[in-house]
Amino acid sequence: MKKILFLLALSSSIHSITASTNTTFLLTEISQDSLRITELDKYWSELSKTVREGEFEAYEAGYHPDAVVVFATGKNKTSVPLAKALAGWKQGFIDTKEGKNKSDVEFRFSQRIGDATTAHETGIFNYWSSDSNGKNKVQHIIHFEMLLVKQNGKWVGIMEHQKHRATQEEWDNLNKQNSKY
Repeated sequence: MKKILFLLALSSSIHSITASTNTTFLLTEISQDSLRITELDKYWSELSKTVREGEFEAYEAGYHPDAVVVFATGKNKTSVPLAKALAGWKQGFIDTKEGKNKSDVEFRFSQRIGDATTAHETGIFNYWSSDSNGKNKVQHIIHFEMLLVKQNGKWVGIMEHQKHRATQEEWDNLNKQNSKY
């Protein structure tokens, strides 16, 4: 009888330790995910700010020097080095910084996957630009994916894939709590 009670107590202790270890592992995983999401929320917020303020160099610094942008929204689908895309976008940043344009971008997410040093973010961005008095507004609502890596404590984009145009309804319905990035 003493042997049976000992085995039951040992089994219960092992189960308790296993459950505690699994809970600790799960809580550590959740904590790491929360930290990653918080850091990435800051990344997207800062990226939006660079567009809004026309800070070209700061925008460029949000990407790895070897980053790639994939454009799949138009007839001529292409993949280009970020440096080539930036060359085409630079004047818009300059015009915004000088007050000739107003520009902004917001991000909403449908999926956020990653670990402590890698991330794959999927969602929709809503970019707009107009002249300084708000006329001639151009808006692009685009489904996108972004691959990011964390290097030296900083998140940088390594691949941006602009997949296809989104509707206003898709934008309005996508996770409104993430609309400020």
